[in-house]
Amino acid sequence: MSPIAFRIGPLTIYWYGLLITVGVLAGGYVATLEARRRGQNADHVWNGLILCLIFGLIGARLYHVISSPAGGVGWSYYRQHPLDIIAFWKGGLRGLGIYGAIVGGIAAVYLYARLNRLDVLTWLDIGAPGLILGQAIGRWGNFFNQELYGYPTDLPWGIPIDPAYRLEQFRSLPPDARFHPTFFYEFLWNLLVFAVLMAVGRRYADRLLRGDIILLYAILYPLGRFFIEYQRPDAWTVGGVAVAQLLAVVSIVLSGAIMAYRHRRRATPAES
Repeated sequence: MSPIAFRIGPLTIYWYGLLITVGVLAGGYVATLEARRRGQNADHVWNGLILCLIFGLIGARLYHVISSPAGGVGWSYYRQHPLDIIAFWKGGLRGLGIYGAIVGGIAAVYLYARLNRLDVLTWLDIGAPGLILGQAIGRWGNFFNQELYGYPTDLPWGIPIDPAYRLEQFRSLPPDARFHPTFFYEFLWNLLVFAVLMAVGRRYADRLLRGDIILLYAILYPLGRFFIEYQRPDAWTVGGVAVAQLLAVVSIVLSGAIMAYRHRRRATPAES
């Protein structure tokens, strides 16, 4: 399996970059639908998307650079090769971390909304379903890159990984060895979260507070990532615990607490 989708003369198009582009466009389209449904100017989606891409790319790269994945390239490499920090395009947009992209994207929405005098929470809600859909599509880039796979498995849906792309501890396994498709698990989970966000946003529109959809995203996506991380042999760990799981717990607890507090406060009659 090749990470290269096709070539046009000297230009090489990689599956990873192509799928990220498709994910961004699909997410942007969903955001325009959400904006119109909420009576907002959908032009802000495409105008703000440029800033989101810049901030998201910076955040994703920084997260990757400071990480220390098992058997992968991280801070131990970049501190000795600092010029490679900015070379995110190598191999068709390799070396990006989703948590960093999320933080960068949220920061961009905040900045764009403030500069254009828009309600930040409303626009975070508008962008959340498109964000998780884009993540789902982008995960297929990991499949073509033969990365972010899980432990060996005998399950019928296990996927082959070429020996050249395997972690060191798996290179001695037979060529036909199969591995957990963790990218696919996350793809399915992200699609489920997308469906939930879209359904909740419509069915309970009259009961939701501004910011509830992005808070629900910040609960549901990390919940799935927490359990999927158990199947990741390349996880970045601190004290034996995967950093992605630590971030997931923080996001779930904090977002859940904020949502509960806001709704309890609304339900409590104001004192006269």
